[in-house]
Amino acid sequence: MDYVDLAEQRKFDEAAMQKIPVFSSDKLLFDQYCLLPGQQQRTHTHEAEDKVYVVLQGEALFDIGGEREMLAEGTAVIARAGVPHGVRNESDSALVLLVAMAPKPANAS
Repeated sequence: MDYVDLAEQRKFDEAAMQKIPVFSSDKLLFDQYCLLPGQQQRTHTHEAEDKVYVVLQGEALFDIGGEREMLAEGTAVIARAGVPHGVRNESDSALVLLVAMAPKPANAS
């Protein structure tokens, strides 16, 4: 059985958001994103992949398809294929997200 202790895996860096691989298969990417206050994942688009974000710790300002919403712990949101999306930590505390993408992007390792 493959399993991961997510809390043990977390890391933060003052220089940039940390994208930490959790699981990967031919069909799926599953990562943990760790953002300090003020850090962000810039708005971008995946033409063929859906992306789901789950807020594990803190709160995040999501911009999905031009709609902006602050979401708290325990909330999930989807960015469907072709829809521009990004996330920013505008709070005073650390932010941890679980992020799943399917299908796995062709350019991902």
